[in-house]
Amino acid sequence: MKRAYIDLHCHPALKPYGKSYKYNPTKQNHLNAGRKNSIWHYSPPNFLERQVNKILTLTKFTQTDLTALAKANCLIVVISLYPFEKHFLKDRMLGFKFISDILTNLAAGVSHSRIDNIRSHKSYFQDLNFEYEYYLQLHNFAQEIDNITYTYKMTSSFSEVEKNIEKSSETRKIISLIPSIEGAHAFETGLLLKENSADEQTVLNNIDTVKRWAHKPLFVTLAHHFYNEICGHARSINIGAIKDNQNRGLNTDITELGYKVIDKLLDNTNNKRILIDVKHMSTAARKTYYKLLETKYANQNIPIVVSHGAVNGKRSIEEWNKKDFGLSNQFSDIDINFYDSEILRIAKSKGIFGLQLDERRIASKKAIKSSRIYMPKKKRRLENKSILIWNQIQHCAEILNKNNLFCWETVAIGSDFDGIVNPIKGLWTSENVKDIEPYLVERANNYLKEHSQDLISLNQITAQEIIDRVLFLNAEAFLKTNFN
Repeated sequence: MKRAYIDLHCHPALKPYGKSYKYNPTKQNHLNAGRKNSIWHYSPPNFLERQVNKILTLTKFTQTDLTALAKANCLIVVISLYPFEKHFLKDRMLGFKFISDILTNLAAGVSHSRIDNIRSHKSYFQDLNFEYEYYLQLHNFAQEIDNITYTYKMTSSFSEVEKNIEKSSETRKIISLIPSIEGAHAFETGLLLKENSADEQTVLNNIDTVKRWAHKPLFVTLAHHFYNEICGHARSINIGAIKDNQNRGLNTDITELGYKVIDKLLDNTNNKRILIDVKHMSTAARKTYYKLLETKYANQNIPIVVSHGAVNGKRSIEEWNKKDFGLSNQFSDIDINFYDSEILRIAKSKGIFGLQLDERRIASKKAIKSSRIYMPKKKRRLENKSILIWNQIQHCAEILNKNNLFCWETVAIGSDFDGIVNPIKGLWTSENVKDIEPYLVERANNYLKEHSQDLISLNQITAQEIIDRVLFLNAEAFLKTNFN
């Protein structure tokens, strides 16, 4: 069975769960894949939707619905549970609240009914549980796709994933879903835009509740788009109408509550540790977290997780204005992206770096422009766009090789598909990963021909193995070690 890829971060339920609020009863995961509130609903982009995305960067189509994942033969997926943040919605814009509602709905592709629900509900933690229950509704229910019977199963350990693989055949396949949470606001923080609202004991109790779930999350992304009273966040929104709502807490450090949340998450009593994903954290909060790992948790071998990220090509958080490698100018020069010293930290911790397949994050404007192709040929487009992904892989490899480490075991895929992303043109959905793979292998092969003498002997492996590692081997090894 040809292996496809493992995705460390995507949102299969964000759109169908959001659409479910249009129906009565709400929050129902429909088994009929023809319904838009079904996680199996297949809606790849048509020509018009692709053009709209190219012009407006809106991704209204689905990218990792379970049917698309099945067609892509992507059988191991880390799903991101995400209580949609209220602060995407402003009370008034130009005197009308519906303007921000429309912008948010256009960007996220949910529904006006879901937007109304986000505006009115009073609990992120309840919303988290509703999405978790949405997945559970069709756990182990069969769906026939292209004459193959598929089911998806929520899992609680890698041994369960392995059993699902063993049970799969050419005519019956099981997609293993591994839960994660994006944004610790999910534990009931950050509900109010301008003031603190969290109750410490409620937050810690909610973490305990999640640890008792039948399918405990593998990791939690500690920060997200808006201040959550736990730690500062990095700038992630450039839409002028919403950008101001990010300002509170921007670039600040870990709070007193944040230290307690970290301790509670990393507490490994009864093997219930939940790892921390450092994506979206401010540079100040990341520095403090790394210091915690070096001191308080020095003897616990806790891996650093970046579920969906990109490099910015700069030396370190402290030496943010220095660049050491030839590709450094090819990347997006923003601090939500990661510094060279952080890539080294991740590798030394036996962590994982999921590469985000978002064109805005992985490349500079100049690099994106040079990768554009206006001819409609799919082959030429994928060939051009593959350089944006390969540059990230190569840069990480050169950092680690320079430090005499095995340089091909840290990068994986954390697509962020069906999040609010602007996909790499041509790499629209999970089905297109297989299309771009041969061009990545070609890039790797060309690199080895020109630079193998610069690599220590440990790193002189084949081009196909390099790309296999990025697509599935590295993620598989990480999950086997840490998902138990």
